[in-house]
Amino acid sequence: MDYRELIAYRKSVDLAMQIFEITKKYPKEETYALTDQVRRSSRSVSANMAEAYRKRSYIKQFRSKLSDSDAENAETQTWLEFSFKCGYIDKIVYNRLIESSIEIGKLINFMILNPKKFGVN
Repeated sequence: MDYRELIAYRKSVDLAMQIFEITKKYPKEETYALTDQVRRSSRSVSANMAEAYRKRSYIKQFRSKLSDSDAENAETQTWLEFSFKCGYIDKIVYNRLIESSIEIGKLINFMILNPKKFGVN
C-alpha cells in the first residue's frame, strides 16, 4: 500500500485544499498571519502522515510522526476557530471544516493505536 491510499491521508489533503480555496477570500492583511498559518498547519497534517508511513519500519518513529500530524491537525482547528471569530468564515463552513478535522484526528489516532495494521513491525 502507498501512503496516498490511506483514508486519513486522502481526507487530510482534501481538507487542506478546501482551506486553501476558502482562505483565498481572507483579507490581504491576514496574508502573512492567519492565512499562512492555517494553510501551513493543514498541509502539515498530510505531510507528517506521509513521513510516518515511510518510517513504519520503526514503531517509535511511526508513532512520533503521527503524533506530529495529530498536533498539526489540532493547530488547524485553532486557526479555523480564529477564522470564524474574525468573521472570515461562517458557522456552517466552520462546523463542516471542524467536523472533517475531527474525523481525520480519529483516523490518525487509530493508526497510532494500531500500527501493525499499517505494516509496522
